[in-house]
Amino acid sequence: MIGLWAVPVLVAVAQVPEPRVAIEAAMRDSAAGWNAGDLDRFLAVYSDDPATSFTGAKGLVRGKAAIRARYIAGYPAIFGPAAKHEAIPVLSFVFEDFRLLGEGHALLTARWRLGEGQTGMTTLVFRSEDTGWRIVADHSS
Repeated sequence: MIGLWAVPVLVAVAQVPEPRVAIEAAMRDSAAGWNAGDLDRFLAVYSDDPATSFTGAKGLVRGKAAIRARYIAGYPAIFGPAAKHEAIPVLSFVFEDFRLLGEGHALLTARWRLGEGQTGMTTLVFRSEDTGWRIVADHSS
């Protein structure tokens, strides 16, 4: 009689860090807010910290209120008082890189695509807050 020995087989499975799952989900929800013309939902991923920053081609702004004003001024057809929600170009992200930056912070680099013609890169610093992972620094081009 031949004995069969159970030999454990270890399979290496790429583990996705839990913060990455939460951050990517938050970004998808933010894009869904944009696509629905819901500025509050789009901006919910940003921290309420007054030091939260957005840097783009027109310079640096700090604070969620200033970031909100920038989007209203830049996209009046979507978020302005006379918004035409049927004309919203679809926003999507392709996540390019993710890394933890120590306890409670992470860096996400993504390609954004807006409608058929606009695309660019964004580098986002997230901080873990009581309300979830929130952007504290956004550099988009």
